[in-house]
Amino acid sequence: MSPTSTLAAPKLGKKPENVSRKRWLFRISVVMVLLPLFYLPGYFDRIEMNRGAKGLGERMVGEFAVGPWSIRLAEWNLMPPALDGEAGYMKTFSLALCAQCTAQVKAVYIRVGKPRSLRAAGAIFFGSPYRQFANLHVPDRATPDSEVWITLEGWDGSTHQVALPLAEVSPVTAGWLVKKGNPT
Repeated sequence: MSPTSTLAAPKLGKKPENVSRKRWLFRISVVMVLLPLFYLPGYFDRIEMNRGAKGLGERMVGEFAVGPWSIRLAEWNLMPPALDGEAGYMKTFSLALCAQCTAQVKAVYIRVGKPRSLRAAGAIFFGSPYRQFANLHVPDRATPDSEVWITLEGWDGSTHQVALPLAEVSPVTAGWLVKKGNPT
């Protein structure tokens, strides 16, 4: 028997292991290419939301008069508050000022519970006047009956406030508080 006779062709009916392995690798690579296609609709939905093409947020809370000015408030996402380390639970809201009051309003604040003073008015909204964001801190003592206070400060030094029920502003957060319970 010569040394070259060991390189003979495989017997018919039996596939070499290398071909079978290559077929499985091909199938797996096709799945890996197609798998991201299932996530593209959600990805494009998020891009439209971030650009503002879908409005202020996932849920429009409404338009409210705050003193002489008006605002439009929206819940950014329909998720319960997220734990943000030592800061506690946070919920993101977005806001738009009326076109006439953009030059008159200096700052907008949001807080659960009535603020003691302007220094404790809560989280400040940031961004352009037509699309501002704030992360609302949901304190441990909050209940579903709590109020969300929005404070507007004018360039002339005036302050105007409006109190809204938490269940109206964020039903998801109110439901989360019911499920979580209040230990205090």
